[in-house]
Amino acid sequence: MFEVKKISMIYDMDKDEKMYALNGFDLSLPDKGIVGIVGPSGSGKSTLMYCLSTLKQPTEGEVIYNGKNLESISLKERERLRREDFGFVFQKHYLVPYMSAMDNVLVAANNQNGASKKAAEFLKSLGIKEKEFGKKPSKLSGGQCQRVAIARAMINDPKVVFADEPTAALDHENAFNVMKILKSYAKDKLVIVVTHDRSILTDVDMTVEMWDGNISSINRKEEIK
Repeated sequence: MFEVKKISMIYDMDKDEKMYALNGFDLSLPDKGIVGIVGPSGSGKSTLMYCLSTLKQPTEGEVIYNGKNLESISLKERERLRREDFGFVFQKHYLVPYMSAMDNVLVAANNQNGASKKAAEFLKSLGIKEKEFGKKPSKLSGGQCQRVAIARAMINDPKVVFADEPTAALDHENAFNVMKILKSYAKDKLVIVVTHDRSILTDVDMTVEMWDGNISSINRKEEIK
Protein backbone atom coordinates (compact mmCIF):
# COMPACT_ATOMS: atom_id res chain seq x y z
CA MET A 1 0.00 0.00 0.00
CA PHE A 2 2.81 2.43 0.95
CA GLU A 3 6.24 2.57 -0.68
CA VAL A 4 8.67 5.13 0.69
CA LYS A 5 11.72 5.92 -1.45
CA LYS A 6 14.73 7.91 -0.25
CA ILE A 7 12.53 10.10 1.94
CA SER A 8 14.08 13.07 3.71
CA MET A 9 12.63 15.87 5.80
CA ILE A 10 15.08 18.68 6.37
CA TYR A 11 14.52 21.62 8.69
CA ASP A 12 16.62 24.79 8.91
CA MET A 13 17.28 24.64 5.17
CA ASP A 14 18.69 28.18 5.19
CA LYS A 15 21.27 27.38 7.87
CA ASP A 16 24.73 25.85 7.53
CA GLU A 17 23.81 23.02 9.88
CA LYS A 18 20.59 21.43 8.63
CA MET A 19 18.44 19.23 10.82
CA TYR A 20 17.30 15.93 9.28
CA ALA A 21 14.04 14.74 10.79
CA LEU A 22 14.08 11.97 8.14
CA ASN A 23 17.37 11.03 6.57
CA GLY A 24 16.89 9.39 3.17
CA PHE A 25 15.57 5.85 3.75
CA ASP A 26 13.30 3.36 1.95
CA LEU A 27 10.33 1.57 3.52
CA SER A 28 7.52 -0.73 2.37
CA LEU A 29 4.34 -1.21 4.40
CA PRO A 30 1.70 -3.97 4.08
CA ASP A 31 -1.91 -3.50 2.99
CA LYS A 32 -3.31 -4.57 6.36
CA GLY A 33 -2.33 -5.27 9.93
CA ILE A 34 -0.78 -3.14 12.66
CA VAL A 35 2.53 -1.44 11.97
CA GLY A 36 4.22 0.06 15.01
CA ILE A 37 6.64 2.93 14.47
CA VAL A 38 8.67 3.24 17.65
CA GLY A 39 11.48 5.42 18.86
CA PRO A 40 12.42 8.14 21.35
CA SER A 41 11.26 11.73 21.11
CA GLY A 42 12.90 13.41 18.12
CA SER A 43 13.59 10.16 16.26
CA GLY A 44 11.40 11.17 13.30
CA LYS A 45 8.53 8.75 13.85
CA SER A 46 5.75 11.37 13.90
CA THR A 47 7.29 13.21 10.93
CA LEU A 48 7.18 9.95 8.97
CA MET A 49 3.51 9.50 9.83
CA TYR A 50 2.70 13.06 8.76
CA CYS A 51 4.44 12.48 5.41
CA LEU A 52 2.60 9.20 4.84
CA SER A 53 -0.74 10.86 5.61
CA THR A 54 -0.07 13.98 3.43
CA LEU A 55 -0.13 16.27 6.48
CA LYS A 56 3.46 17.18 5.56
CA GLN A 57 5.46 17.03 2.35
CA PRO A 58 8.96 15.55 2.50
CA THR A 59 11.87 17.70 1.39
CA GLU A 60 13.18 14.91 -0.84
CA GLY A 61 12.10 11.44 -1.94
CA GLU A 62 8.74 9.88 -2.69
CA VAL A 63 5.77 8.49 -0.83
CA ILE A 64 3.82 6.09 -3.06
CA TYR A 65 0.30 5.17 -1.98
CA ASN A 66 -1.56 2.58 -4.08
CA GLY A 67 0.70 3.37 -7.01
CA LYS A 68 0.35 7.15 -6.76
CA ASN A 69 3.16 9.51 -5.82
CA LEU A 70 1.56 11.66 -3.12
CA GLU A 71 3.80 14.60 -4.04
CA SER A 72 2.47 14.70 -7.59
CA ILE A 73 -1.26 14.76 -6.81
CA SER A 74 -3.30 17.92 -6.32
CA LEU A 75 -4.20 19.48 -2.97
CA LYS A 76 -7.82 18.53 -3.65
CA GLU A 77 -6.85 14.89 -4.14
CA ARG A 78 -4.83 14.90 -0.91
CA GLU A 79 -7.83 16.31 0.92
CA ARG A 80 -9.98 13.54 -0.58
CA LEU A 81 -7.53 10.90 0.65
CA ARG A 82 -7.58 12.32 4.18
CA ARG A 83 -11.37 12.45 4.10
CA GLU A 84 -12.09 9.06 2.52
CA ASP A 85 -9.07 6.76 2.78
CA PHE A 86 -7.40 7.93 6.00
CA GLY A 87 -8.52 8.14 9.62
CA PHE A 88 -6.63 9.85 12.44
CA VAL A 89 -6.29 9.22 16.17
CA PHE A 90 -3.98 11.43 18.20
CA GLN A 91 -2.66 11.46 21.77
CA LYS A 92 -5.10 14.29 22.55
CA HIS A 93 -8.56 13.29 21.42
CA TYR A 94 -9.41 16.70 19.86
CA LEU A 95 -13.14 16.23 20.40
CA VAL A 96 -15.29 19.31 19.86
CA PRO A 97 -16.05 20.40 23.45
CA TYR A 98 -19.60 21.66 22.84
CA MET A 99 -20.68 18.55 20.89
CA SER A 100 -21.97 15.28 22.34
CA ALA A 101 -20.05 12.02 21.91
CA MET A 102 -22.43 11.00 19.12
CA ASP A 103 -22.13 14.33 17.30
CA ASN A 104 -18.35 14.21 17.56
CA VAL A 105 -18.45 10.99 15.56
CA LEU A 106 -21.11 12.13 13.10
CA VAL A 107 -19.31 15.39 12.27
CA ALA A 108 -16.66 13.35 10.43
CA ALA A 109 -19.09 11.20 8.42
CA ASN A 110 -18.87 11.71 4.66
CA ASN A 111 -22.30 10.21 4.12
CA GLN A 112 -24.93 11.11 6.71
CA ASN A 113 -27.38 8.52 5.36
CA GLY A 114 -27.41 5.79 8.00
CA ALA A 115 -24.49 7.42 9.80
CA SER A 116 -26.27 7.62 13.17
CA LYS A 117 -26.87 3.86 13.25
CA LYS A 118 -23.30 3.18 12.18
CA ALA A 119 -21.89 5.61 14.77
CA ALA A 120 -23.98 3.99 17.51
CA GLU A 121 -22.68 0.55 16.54
CA PHE A 122 -19.08 1.78 16.62
CA LEU A 123 -19.53 3.50 19.99
CA LYS A 124 -21.18 0.43 21.54
CA SER A 125 -18.45 -1.86 20.19
CA LEU A 126 -15.91 0.46 21.82
CA GLY A 127 -17.63 0.18 25.20
CA ILE A 128 -19.46 3.52 25.14
CA LYS A 129 -22.93 3.02 26.61
CA GLU A 130 -26.01 4.49 24.94
CA LYS A 131 -26.68 6.73 27.93
CA GLU A 132 -23.27 8.32 27.30
CA PHE A 133 -23.92 9.16 23.63
CA GLY A 134 -25.35 12.56 24.57
CA LYS A 135 -22.58 13.53 26.97
CA LYS A 136 -20.04 16.21 26.11
CA PRO A 137 -16.31 15.43 26.39
CA SER A 138 -16.03 17.19 29.76
CA LYS A 139 -18.47 14.63 31.20
CA LEU A 140 -16.53 11.64 29.84
CA SER A 141 -13.35 10.02 31.14
CA GLY A 142 -10.08 10.27 29.23
CA GLY A 143 -10.44 6.68 28.09
CA GLN A 144 -13.99 7.27 26.90
CA CYS A 145 -12.96 10.38 24.96
CA GLN A 146 -10.18 8.45 23.24
CA ARG A 147 -12.62 5.69 22.26
CA VAL A 148 -15.02 8.30 20.84
CA ALA A 149 -12.07 9.65 18.84
CA ILE A 150 -11.42 6.13 17.51
CA ALA A 151 -15.07 5.80 16.46
CA ARG A 152 -14.74 9.15 14.66
CA ALA A 153 -11.61 7.93 12.89
CA MET A 154 -13.37 4.77 11.73
CA ILE A 155 -16.78 6.17 10.73
CA ASN A 156 -15.83 6.29 7.03
CA ASP A 157 -14.22 2.82 7.07
CA PRO A 158 -10.81 4.22 6.13
CA LYS A 159 -8.25 1.98 4.49
CA VAL A 160 -5.56 3.41 6.79
CA VAL A 161 -5.81 4.59 10.40
CA PHE A 162 -2.92 6.75 11.61
CA ALA A 163 -2.62 6.68 15.40
CA ASP A 164 -0.02 9.07 16.86
CA GLU A 165 0.71 8.20 20.52
CA PRO A 166 -2.92 7.06 20.97
CA THR A 167 -2.37 5.61 24.45
CA ALA A 168 0.12 8.07 25.96
CA ALA A 169 -2.51 9.85 28.06
CA LEU A 170 -4.25 6.65 29.20
CA ASP A 171 -3.78 4.29 32.11
CA HIS A 172 -2.65 0.72 31.44
CA GLU A 173 -6.15 -0.77 31.25
CA ASN A 174 -7.48 1.84 28.83
CA ALA A 175 -4.28 1.65 26.76
CA PHE A 176 -4.75 -2.12 26.45
CA ASN A 177 -8.38 -1.67 25.40
CA VAL A 178 -7.49 0.93 22.75
CA MET A 179 -4.85 -1.37 21.25
CA LYS A 180 -7.31 -4.28 21.30
CA ILE A 181 -9.77 -2.18 19.31
CA LEU A 182 -7.13 -1.10 16.80
CA LYS A 183 -5.94 -4.70 16.36
CA SER A 184 -9.49 -5.81 15.61
CA TYR A 185 -9.86 -3.10 12.97
CA ALA A 186 -6.49 -4.06 11.47
CA LYS A 187 -7.70 -7.51 10.45
CA ASP A 188 -8.48 -6.17 6.99
CA LYS A 189 -7.21 -2.56 7.15
CA LEU A 190 -3.85 -0.94 7.84
CA VAL A 191 -3.30 0.69 11.24
CA ILE A 192 -0.08 2.66 11.80
CA VAL A 193 0.69 3.28 15.48
CA VAL A 194 3.40 5.80 16.34
CA THR A 195 4.64 5.46 19.92
CA HIS A 196 7.61 5.62 22.25
CA ASP A 197 6.02 2.89 24.41
CA ARG A 198 7.14 -0.54 23.21
CA SER A 199 4.85 -2.32 25.68
CA ILE A 200 1.74 -1.54 23.59
CA LEU A 201 3.26 -3.13 20.48
CA THR A 202 3.04 -6.76 21.60
CA ASP A 203 1.84 -9.08 18.84
CA VAL A 204 1.80 -6.41 16.11
CA ASP A 205 2.45 -7.39 12.50
CA MET A 206 5.46 -5.16 11.90
CA THR A 207 7.65 -2.89 14.01
CA VAL A 208 9.76 -0.10 12.54
CA GLU A 209 12.44 1.15 14.95
CA MET A 210 13.62 4.73 14.36
CA TRP A 211 16.62 6.64 15.65
CA ASP A 212 17.80 10.12 14.63
CA GLY A 213 15.74 10.22 11.44
CA ASN A 214 16.79 6.77 10.26
CA ILE A 215 15.34 3.26 10.48
CA SER A 216 17.51 1.24 12.83
CA SER A 217 15.62 -2.04 12.42
CA ILE A 218 12.44 -3.60 11.00
CA ASN A 219 10.83 -6.65 12.63
CA ARG A 220 7.91 -8.60 11.24
CA LYS A 221 5.73 -11.02 13.17
CA GLU A 222 6.75 -14.02 11.08
CA GLU A 223 10.42 -13.18 11.68
CA ILE A 224 9.93 -12.94 15.46
CA LYS A 225 8.32 -16.38 15.80
